[in-house]
Amino acid sequence: MKTTIQLEQEELLVDLSKPIDISITLRGNENNPIAWYVDQPKIEPVIEGKWIAKVSEGSSVNFNNIAFNPHAHTTHTESYGHISEEFYSINKALKQFFFAAKVVSLVPETLGEDFVFSKKQLEKSLQKNEVEALIIRTLPNTKKKKKRKYSHTNWPYLLEETATYIRECGIKHLLIDLPSVDKEKDDGELLAHRAFWNYPENPRKDATITELIYVPNKVKDGKYLLNLQIASFKNDAAPSKPVLYKIIDS
Repeated sequence: MKTTIQLEQEELLVDLSKPIDISITLRGNENNPIAWYVDQPKIEPVIEGKWIAKVSEGSSVNFNNIAFNPHAHTTHTESYGHISEEFYSINKALKQFFFAAKVVSLVPETLGEDFVFSKKQLEKSLQKNEVEALIIRTLPNTKKKKKRKYSHTNWPYLLEETATYIRECGIKHLLIDLPSVDKEKDDGELLAHRAFWNYPENPRKDATITELIYVPNKVKDGKYLLNLQIASFKNDAAPSKPVLYKIIDS
């Protein structure tokens, strides 16, 4: 189904019948990704006395409790409220849901004992005011990302100068396939988060960061239409489902 989407700065022709889901499904078992030193999420039926809320156990319905942390267990989108003293809900930050986006694949560079993404790398693939959303696919890219245990692994991260450049390019929505844009253990500096949101100097309250995505290898680098949907949580972050649509050349 070919449809023309009118964005703020341009008009895009896309095929809505071929969505590309780049979220990771939450699972209540060992196949779920985990970060930040927490246990795996739980999806379990409600139990009251002898009653188990599961059809296979004799109930008329399946009725589960779900316990998880959006930052640690699944694809999530966060507002600058993630690092601010004041409470700021992701629901306030994200009021529009369609954006021109660009997928960029990057191989991390070595910096001491770390692996990082430099400003120089982004300068080769991202120009100012090109798109509103940037999707970073880290290489190598395997399906193991969907269930990786990230705690204590020192994953690759964005340098502060890289996040600043991304902000200066006009990117309002940054998506990456890692648990954080920052170094796992950085003594709470959160330099990339702060640089992207321009916090605390002049916080970009309408900008978001989405982490723990997965971009399949079949998706080529380039420009797409992004539909960024979040679960309606009054929280700094919420589980999200970013979906890409290929742009059709007119």
